[in-house]
Amino acid sequence: MERRHFLKTAILGAVAGTVGLKNMKLFALDKAASGKIPQTDAIPDMVAVMGGEPEQLYARAIQEMGGISRYIKPGMKVVVKPNIGWDKTPEFAACTNPILIGAIVRDCLQAGASEVKVFDHTCDQWRGCYENSGIQEAVKQAGGQMAYAHEEKYFREIELPRALRMKKPKIHESLIDCDAWINVPVLKNHGGARMTICMKNYMGIVWDRRYLHSNDLQQCIADAATFEKKPVLNIVDAYRIMTQNGPKGRSLEDVQTPKALFMSSDIVALDTAATQFFNQFREMTIQEASHIVLGEKHKLGTTDLDKLNIKRIRI
Repeated sequence: MERRHFLKTAILGAVAGTVGLKNMKLFALDKAASGKIPQTDAIPDMVAVMGGEPEQLYARAIQEMGGISRYIKPGMKVVVKPNIGWDKTPEFAACTNPILIGAIVRDCLQAGASEVKVFDHTCDQWRGCYENSGIQEAVKQAGGQMAYAHEEKYFREIELPRALRMKKPKIHESLIDCDAWINVPVLKNHGGARMTICMKNYMGIVWDRRYLHSNDLQQCIADAATFEKKPVLNIVDAYRIMTQNGPKGRSLEDVQTPKALFMSSDIVALDTAATQFFNQFREMTIQEASHIVLGEKHKLGTTDLDKLNIKRIRI
């Protein structure tokens, strides 16, 4: 199988060996995937890594993507945007893995970022979300800083010229003022949007979420992603994933632990790949999570994974 062709029915078929799923083909490894990284100047369009701990997954993926210095330059003001929407501890997979966020913040600072801020406009009470997710402490230990997002004063109105429904949202000030940002959602089921991945994570940068829910949620998510300042990287945390009862979850029975991570600058392609991966646990298509298809119509990326150079790695 050529590296550039992603499995359409099992993006990371190796999940079978990790979580015990049946009737699934094993992940077809690149010949060099388990050894040294091949000496080549070609940077893949996407990296999918499986089988390690959060820091290992991130370190291997960012190395394959050319290293953090390819995206973060000395002196930059950087924002890392995880999902911290719910007052849940990490094992429930309601929020992005804190170890992953700490690793990204640390890497950005080592690349010379002048500051790294982390925030989310939470659904549950913000203090509980920041603290119990483990993200606040992880960011502090890595040398970053948490930004407030619980009051409207932290958001500023902007225009989205390409939007169809949500044309003048209020966006968090740290994103408007930063030089670069990294979008780091956790992969999970969502009752309304069907999937919450990279594009859906934009809901946490907008102040008035009620508007999105009452004015064609799927289109509004796609509209939000037309925000002029695009993430330099999108990183999907699939170490633990919530397969049902999202976005908050009810119990640990809602959680699987495939120990995976996806990384790309193409937000539509990454959401497409992550949805196909999720489909191994619970039936889901990008047509159901239609904001992904609408994002492609906004020319934010491609859903045609066959066009991309995608590197698949099992640690």
